[in-house]
Amino acid sequence: MVKSYLRYEPAAAFGVIASVESNIAYDTSGKYLLAPALEKVGVWHVRQGVCSKTLTPSTESRGPSLAVTSIAAVPSSPLVASGHADGSIRIWNCEKGSCETTLNGHKGATTVLRFNKTGSLLVSGSKDNDIVLWDVIGEVGLFRLRGHRDQVTDLAFLDSGKKLVSASKDKFLRVWDLDTQHCTQIIGGHHSEVWSIDVDPEQNYLVTGSADSELRFYTIKHEIVDGQSVSKTSKTNAETKDSSAESKWEVLKPFGEVQRQSKDRVATVRFNKSGNLLACQVAGKTVEIYRVLDDAESKRKAKRRISRKKEKKSSKIVDATDIGNADHEMKDEGNLPMVTVTDVFKLLQTVRANKKICSISFSPITSKNSLATLALSLNNNLVEIYSIESSSTTKTSAIELQGHRSDVRSVTLSSDSTLLMSTSHNSVKIWNPSTGSCLRTIDSGYGLCSLFVPGNKYALIGTKEGNLEIIDVRSGTSVEVVKAHTGSVQSIVPTPDGGGFVTGSTDHDVKFWEYETTKNPGQDSVQLTVSNMRNLSMNDDVIVVAVSPDGKHIAAALLDCTVKVFYMDTLKFFLTLYGHKLPVLCMDMSSDGDLVVTGSADKNLKIWGLDFGDCHKSIFAHADSVTAVKFVRNTHYMFSVGKDRLVKYWDADKFELLLTLEGHHAEVWCVSISHRGDFLVTGSHDRSIRRWDRTEEPFFLEEEKEKRLEEMFEADLDNTLENRYLPQQELPEEGAVAVAGKKTQETLSASDSIIEALDIAGEELKRLAEHEEETRRGKGAEFRPNIIMLGLSLSDYILRAVSKVHTNDLEQTLLALPFSDALKLLSYLKDWSLNPDKVELVCRIATVLLQLHHNQLVATTSTRPLLALLRNILHARVKECKDTLGFNLAAMDHVKQLMASKSDAPFRDAKNKLLEIRSQQSKRVEARADTKGERRKKKKQKQKDDGHVWS
Repeated sequence: MVKSYLRYEPAAAFGVIASVESNIAYDTSGKYLLAPALEKVGVWHVRQGVCSKTLTPSTESRGPSLAVTSIAAVPSSPLVASGHADGSIRIWNCEKGSCETTLNGHKGATTVLRFNKTGSLLVSGSKDNDIVLWDVIGEVGLFRLRGHRDQVTDLAFLDSGKKLVSASKDKFLRVWDLDTQHCTQIIGGHHSEVWSIDVDPEQNYLVTGSADSELRFYTIKHEIVDGQSVSKTSKTNAETKDSSAESKWEVLKPFGEVQRQSKDRVATVRFNKSGNLLACQVAGKTVEIYRVLDDAESKRKAKRRISRKKEKKSSKIVDATDIGNADHEMKDEGNLPMVTVTDVFKLLQTVRANKKICSISFSPITSKNSLATLALSLNNNLVEIYSIESSSTTKTSAIELQGHRSDVRSVTLSSDSTLLMSTSHNSVKIWNPSTGSCLRTIDSGYGLCSLFVPGNKYALIGTKEGNLEIIDVRSGTSVEVVKAHTGSVQSIVPTPDGGGFVTGSTDHDVKFWEYETTKNPGQDSVQLTVSNMRNLSMNDDVIVVAVSPDGKHIAAALLDCTVKVFYMDTLKFFLTLYGHKLPVLCMDMSSDGDLVVTGSADKNLKIWGLDFGDCHKSIFAHADSVTAVKFVRNTHYMFSVGKDRLVKYWDADKFELLLTLEGHHAEVWCVSISHRGDFLVTGSHDRSIRRWDRTEEPFFLEEEKEKRLEEMFEADLDNTLENRYLPQQELPEEGAVAVAGKKTQETLSASDSIIEALDIAGEELKRLAEHEEETRRGKGAEFRPNIIMLGLSLSDYILRAVSKVHTNDLEQTLLALPFSDALKLLSYLKDWSLNPDKVELVCRIATVLLQLHHNQLVATTSTRPLLALLRNILHARVKECKDTLGFNLAAMDHVKQLMASKSDAPFRDAKNKLLEIRSQQSKRVEARADTKGERRKKKKQKQKDDGHVWS
């Protein structure tokens, strides 16, 4: 009988607060912060510091290809978009925590996502140099914009979503007209890659950040209904006439530059929601906060600057050129001062973090005492919240308890598998492995290995400094630090009797320890201590130690690539296991003591017999070093992990690979298996701890091998689809437009299913014709329809196949259909158009097929009557749909008016206008008071000067 095994599947991942690949973003309410957690998006409650929800992709695809690389939230709805390393984009409903749709259009990792104000359009930029505009409501790609020569780094909508500005590592900005789908302006001048751009809420200014030492600012020209255009900085009539011909297509005009404080490159520039602050985050530990002055303040500042120049002029300090500049800066119209960039943007303060900042996000809501709230994600798995005030910046809170600051170097499960202990460079954390919640955090040294003491009340940590730290698990405190070795403690293993443990270190020693209890003087409590009983000296660094379950043998792996086996009681030499070409990094013994498995930096697993020290099998296990290996208790099954990010499940008797578990995004350092073998836990360089559960689903070895071969074949197919080896075509300088979607395995499968449905329908049509012929002759029996068609008519059966295709994949699916099948599909559109729910689908199919096969359709005379019929039918159907939608919209508007008449809604706008008028009046009063105060000061000064003259 064929042997079956039970499958292990990913169950939980925890320990990651914010990964470094993506940005963070606030949701609309400002209560929650969206932070990337490798392939997931964590929704954190900012005040409580807890993860209230996790947006997790389906389990079909896992691993680094699914890492979140960008996040964007809709300003006015619970929708959130996440871009991934494989180029896919997922739209989430943040309230429900469910994935609404997946959009495929990019071949490279998604680098930036931006919604328009209403949230109906989403634009994405990628490492494949393309920009794709998506219809969020229709869940479909509208078009692709090409023109940049390097990856797109940032995007911004202008003119209520009619225009788009894109920045790229090719040092250029491009302005795109989304109505005509053309690039209307290309802006150079940057000396290095442009990393970030942003537009203020009123769309007066656009700021760009690069590796240059300054921030560049541009004024935005807006289109008005009568064909005129207006920008923030107004010009004289003469200037406007001269430049009207040149600047017809110019949307952005240079406004000026502001010198930055930091020498690091700019990573992000962002305005806050009210537009009075600008944050410039550099690729270092600082964020520069600039104050954005309003019109009145900036004009006042410009006036003061010019008056100071005039004072210098009167005192004859400045030469003739400066005098000319001061006169030139006063405009003709009303003698208004010319506002420069330094009059509008003023450095307020600099926020400094302890570690490198990955991304920033302004909160949409601000507290009463501060100007804004700013969230920072750091590269050590930490999120900090700062309150920005006019004179200082204070750190209000931090989300830090739910994860380690650096690599997870060891994980250990308690004897009853209810507690999990993980160590890192400066702390030990105790977790609940079933829920993933952090129960205790204890400060410690750099923990390389760990062990629960029998009873699970205490734990031992072996550190890089050579210390043994005894930790009280219940109180979460460090009880004692014992100087155990002069080198780092690499391995701790318990003795089978439970009365002690063995440590191995880089100081060439293997030490045997026993547990002891001491009573604290003056207290009733008993404290655990350890004492060294025996030493075993080696001739090289000890990397890992293992003790046989029967307590007869002890094995030590040395830096010289060998494993030495000794008798436990006498410490006499027994065996040497030779064979590895690089040092053995991990080792374990089976529960029955028959097998020893060693994993090495040479990427191999070797299975040895402990009786004679013979190598049963050498397996090329991982694509990089094998970092940890463990047997499942009471079996010869084992798990190995490596620097190739994979967890592998093996049968040590058959020497076969059973399963490959993908999920980690970086090197996996450690593994621990529960006492019953029902789950295992792994820790990684990506700071995540993952739990993998054993399911009740059996699998067979041959089936798994076939599945792996299929996956390899599909991966090769994807490579051919991407046309990696074809020379890339040169794109025109002004940019180009292309189809938004991309060919994937799903689109090919959808094309196959439509062709299959058309073939089945064709055969059924032949059978019907034959049956009618036979009934005419009087030989006809009862007609039995094809059972595959599920009792549907021919038209409905094909419609069912077409309707299953995802909206975003429809164009690429129809693109793969041959002309003969496209003709068959066109013939069914007449019947489908009678269904009012399918009019939009029918129109899309007709449009795409006509665009694809236009020349052939025009040349084929038999298709002309069909096209003429479709033209008449579809026009009428679309008109009916538009009338229905118009009627419904009018009805909704009427209902809205009725509801408004019953509430105070009509007066809200008036109240808001009144508040605006009052605020403007108060500003004017303040301005007048300032000017009166200045006049009084000048008058007093003049009187004093006159008095001095008289005296």
